[in-house]
Amino acid sequence: MEKKEKIDTYGVVALVGLSALLGFNHVVIKIVNTGLNPIFFAGLRSLLAFFFLIIFFKITNKKIKFSKDTMGLSILAGIVFALEFLFLFLALDFTSVTRNSILYYSMPIWVTVFGHFFLPNEKLNFFKSVGLISAFAGVSVAISNNDEAFSIHNWQLIGDFFAIASAILWAMIIFLAKGTNFKNVPPEMQLVWMVMVSAPILLIASLFFGDLVRDFQIIHLWGLLFQSIVVVAGGFLFWLWLVSIYPASGVASFSFLSPIFTIFFGWLLLNESVSFTFIIAAGLVIFGLICINKKANINY
Repeated sequence: MEKKEKIDTYGVVALVGLSALLGFNHVVIKIVNTGLNPIFFAGLRSLLAFFFLIIFFKITNKKIKFSKDTMGLSILAGIVFALEFLFLFLALDFTSVTRNSILYYSMPIWVTVFGHFFLPNEKLNFFKSVGLISAFAGVSVAISNNDEAFSIHNWQLIGDFFAIASAILWAMIIFLAKGTNFKNVPPEMQLVWMVMVSAPILLIASLFFGDLVRDFQIIHLWGLLFQSIVVVAGGFLFWLWLVSIYPASGVASFSFLSPIFTIFFGWLLLNESVSFTFIIAAGLVIFGLICINKKANINY
């Protein structure tokens, strides 16, 4: 499929559907965490996704090529990927899906900050500055909207900071893909590197975080397979394909939909409550994300 200068109707439908998938994804993680150690779960997901990606390469007759020139950066990206999901899966063990959605999907905030300092074509403008202020305010309100006291034993607060850490690490991966020679690695191979490197790191790390198996049931197995096949091997590849076809700024402009879907699914499927204060926090973050992506060129 040839590259397009604007996001057409197919692109809009695909991006909305993918945002819904990513929103539902966090509910699945929360559920599977009740049956598996979160880090062990993340490691198994990467391991299974790696094998499904190999199958994908075979079916599509694509060749797996490892370049020595970018091997160091590829390994670094895999390490950052491992840390991102270590923190994300732990965050969903400690805090709610709705709270995590706002904090984790603050990723464009950190991309904008990194871009201003390290990428020559990503300097802050008026709209981005307004977006940053609004989004940071929303994140602050979300964290302060805490039913427990601020202390080292406040697990919800710890989960909040884990979610922010995972968002920053996600932004670092994007920075690696845009600002270093890692951008010369084909998108499919970027994903292969990340799951291949992250799997052993996460599986080994899980040994230091308690029992590997909790109350494991068949629903947790289905959740693991859904994560490995649909989300990572399917959804992540589909997202990389959309980025390769449509303008990156246009694709990024749909990022504000993911926290909306996540909050909706958390309320619908997990019966999580959403307070008025949290709605304000979500609104500030979403408004900030829209401002950050103001220059996106979308044609419906």
